[in-house]
Amino acid sequence: MPRPTRTRFTGARGETLAAILDEPDGPPVGHALFAHCFTCGKDLKAAHWLGQALAARGVAMLRFDFAGLGQSEGDFSNSSLSANVEDLVAAGEHLAREHGPARLLVGHSLGGLAALAAATEMPDVRAVCTISSSFRASHLRRYIEPGEATDRFTVTIAGRELQLRRSFLEDLERHDMAAHIAGLGRPLLVMHAPEDEVVEIAQAEQIFAAARQPKSLVALDGAGHLLMQRGQAERAAAIIAAWAAPYLG
Repeated sequence: MPRPTRTRFTGARGETLAAILDEPDGPPVGHALFAHCFTCGKDLKAAHWLGQALAARGVAMLRFDFAGLGQSEGDFSNSSLSANVEDLVAAGEHLAREHGPARLLVGHSLGGLAALAAATEMPDVRAVCTISSSFRASHLRRYIEPGEATDRFTVTIAGRELQLRRSFLEDLERHDMAAHIAGLGRPLLVMHAPEDEVVEIAQAEQIFAAARQPKSLVALDGAGHLLMQRGQAERAAAIIAAWAAPYLG
């Protein structure tokens, strides 16, 4: 049975970040690093199921809470895509130091954008996978754009009220995802549900079009944006493990 082990490491800004390493019974065939979706966390059911299903296939996966979420230290209102990228790099350094280098990055929704942006700063990474991600970072603005010109504002996501700063929106604009994708220099697996109710599949098609070979596009037919059914997450993990196998050793 896969073994989830709780751990902590220091993020790019000095906060202590909480993490879980899903490990296989025996020696892993390789290590993966997971970046969760906007406001989600390492304990989201989909993240747990993905980690367990990959571990069952021999892949050890580290999932962690970005600063200000879950059990991690920090103020979420200070978060940004750039900060997530920096923490993802810090997580990769922790994983390499304590267990083994992350050969695979898996990013869910906004975490997919963080993975695409971070990969070029992580020389050990050999392959990248995005799940339910948008092509443009600014795509998120439609859900969180404040109605008034204030520095700090409140957004409601999945029934939770969260504080953000306008600098979060400004940082999204600074990321040229087309350039990140074109300069990735690694194999890319783009996974998306045709019925995604949050990010339309056309966004995945744009990611795929911007990427260079080798690249693959997989439709997660019947799944939702958050992969909230166990079978959906386990199917995604099976595809990821098979696709990534040549790059993990």
